[in-house]
Amino acid sequence: MRAVDPVDDGQAVDGPIRLDLDFVQDPHTALELMRAEGPVRQAIMPRGLRVWLVTGYSDARSLLADPRLSKDYRSAGTLFDKHVTATGGASSGFTQSLAAHMLNSDPPDHTRLRKLVNKAFTARTIARLRPRIEEITAGLLDDMSGTVDLLETFAFPLPITVICELLGIPDDDKEDFRRWSGTLVSASPAEDVERASGEMSSYLLSLVEAKRAAPGDDLLSSLVHVSDEGDQLSEVELVSMIFLLLVAGHETTVNLIGNGVLALLRHPDQLAALRADPSLVPNAVEEFLRYEGPVNIATLRFTAEPLPVGDVTIPEGEFVMISLLAANRDSTRFAEPDRFDVRRPAGGHLAFGHGIHFCVGAPLARLEADIAVRRLLERFADLRLAAEPESLRWRDSTLMRGLETLPVRVG
Repeated sequence: MRAVDPVDDGQAVDGPIRLDLDFVQDPHTALELMRAEGPVRQAIMPRGLRVWLVTGYSDARSLLADPRLSKDYRSAGTLFDKHVTATGGASSGFTQSLAAHMLNSDPPDHTRLRKLVNKAFTARTIARLRPRIEEITAGLLDDMSGTVDLLETFAFPLPITVICELLGIPDDDKEDFRRWSGTLVSASPAEDVERASGEMSSYLLSLVEAKRAAPGDDLLSSLVHVSDEGDQLSEVELVSMIFLLLVAGHETTVNLIGNGVLALLRHPDQLAALRADPSLVPNAVEEFLRYEGPVNIATLRFTAEPLPVGDVTIPEGEFVMISLLAANRDSTRFAEPDRFDVRRPAGGHLAFGHGIHFCVGAPLARLEADIAVRRLLERFADLRLAAEPESLRWRDSTLMRGLETLPVRVG
């Protein structure tokens, strides 16, 4: 195997790829080229962090579940500072008080943290939310007419309302969460990230205290109660867990709905097939996830020991990023991967990850997307784009894959 020195002249494997704004607007072209060159390639993230980017399906799936890749936030923070200093990059500005959640931890901490929320997100438990999701969806559709931004009027308010009700967060605070979340998942300046994460952390801490004083029939109160009873969650872990559930509970679903509707509107034959046979909707949701999933590149992992990937050995102490978009367009796993097909056999995509960090909210995201798309198509027989597809802009984020706006004509 060919070992590559990560601190050479910066030109290993023909030099690292810069994941800049051009990449965000058209990642598939760059990812296809990288995947053709090999399973892993050095890349430079927007703030200057040098990472190893994995693009092939087989390696991505394997590495998502590989214990030699750690997600421990404490070690990652120290490593991040070391790497961005070495490359002249900038600090993320992200406060550690929001980082101590299960997505940033390894066993046994991860096992303990995930166990606390698993029961709230089983398929059976989520199915009980269907009537309320249907009610919220109907109300949003009732308010839509003419030309609207589908993200603003529908794709955002649906999941944020659901997750806030599930957690027991006041309705009046939804817009604050949208603003904070939008900053934290984008390539925003470090000072903006620091401000947003600090404000969100302070708010969540006060919310925990409020639930402790007056618990309700909601998931947040349950987590606070479990923490008080069994010392299962520290204060920082509790705040971080709520942060994760809030952000992941709406950001991914906003993009799943938006990206899916855009794909349908750009492929009239597939839209017609779905209208003719609504039983295809669950399968279509899986194709949305594969074709243009809501997560661009999965969250940070780093090598706990030297790690072979293809003919490259990544040294210990290096960040490894896994492109879910690239893996889901790999022709070695999916026939004609760039073709959007709502009848494609479902399953196998990595949009929700794989292994112990598989998205705990996947059943909820699937249910919300199913209801949203089904009711949207039922209500508006002449749904169409209200802008040229080439004019649409993607959010400046290497984490999320989502549009800034989606103008549509509903009637």
